[in-house]
Amino acid sequence: MTHNTPLSPRPLHYLAEVQRRALTTAQLSAHGVSAAETSERCRPGGPWQQFLPGVYLLHPGPPTSGERLHAVLLYAARPSRDDSSPAVPAQPRPDGPHTPRRYTAAMITGLAALTLYGFTSAPPLRAQEKISILVPRVPRLRSTGCARVIRTPSLPAPRLVTGLPVAPVPRALADAVAELTDAGTVHRLLTEAVRGRHCAPAEVAQELKQAELLNRPHVVEAVNALRAERRAAAEDRLYRLVREYGLPEPVWNVELRLPAGPRLGGLDAYWPEQAVALELDTLAPHHGLRQDDDALPQHARTRETLERLGITVVHITPTMLRQAPEQQAMVIRTALRTAPDRAPAAQVVVLPS
Repeated sequence: MTHNTPLSPRPLHYLAEVQRRALTTAQLSAHGVSAAETSERCRPGGPWQQFLPGVYLLHPGPPTSGERLHAVLLYAARPSRDDSSPAVPAQPRPDGPHTPRRYTAAMITGLAALTLYGFTSAPPLRAQEKISILVPRVPRLRSTGCARVIRTPSLPAPRLVTGLPVAPVPRALADAVAELTDAGTVHRLLTEAVRGRHCAPAEVAQELKQAELLNRPHVVEAVNALRAERRAAAEDRLYRLVREYGLPEPVWNVELRLPAGPRLGGLDAYWPEQAVALELDTLAPHHGLRQDDDALPQHARTRETLERLGITVVHITPTMLRQAPEQQAMVIRTALRTAPDRAPAAQVVVLPS
């Protein structure tokens, strides 16, 4: 028997017991099932059904969630290669698990991917009418049935979840948000992604920006709500840090102005006697979501202006507060203790912000 000789026909009930009972035309042929026989078995009332173009379910009933995922992956990968091998899982390489060969041209993304990652704010698979699939730019591949095809010029490295290739969380999140119109739903997904440590806020921001989603009002609303929550949580940590580490009580949330002059900017905390200002930077691109590319330069200009006036500015991010509070308390305490060694700062007016 040569390499190209079809496999010896097996009892058809055998095929219905393997690989989630979803196979392509080429895989059925490799098992010795002809196109005519496949068509016959997919007639109304027959034991099989055509689920997607070139992809068949080897039973007549509704597909399981696993079968739907498997089927859309087979559909998406089918036009990109001659898949004549039986649908069997690829074995792990010595350096760890990798994407099964038949799936190398596609991966699950969007809400289905988030559900596979365990997002409680994503609907269960059985409630999702469409399953988004991320593929290269394949001209012949079109969305059909439950398969929503999303093309990209460059595929990210997939993650294996329950044996299936899944887009990384930031990309899956952006693809999900692109299909949503409700700010509340978007906000819940973004919040779970960040709070659940599935990905960093900056990764989310980058994907949303690349997908050109930050010009949609409901997405902007969701992003702003998440930023407000993160700021509130960071401010609470800052209040606790001052109390728990015995720092002098500052004046909170103030605005500085030159006498009879322009405003210098708002601050989260200020110690007037020592001319030490504290800035809680929730706009830092490597720590938080931000939609305005001009915000950070303005933030930096304010800091430079205060420092030229002799005011020491302590810059803290939410991540620094969360991961190293003792170190941040030491930085603040050092700035306060060394104030007498510095030249007197310019006189400023302190106003509530």
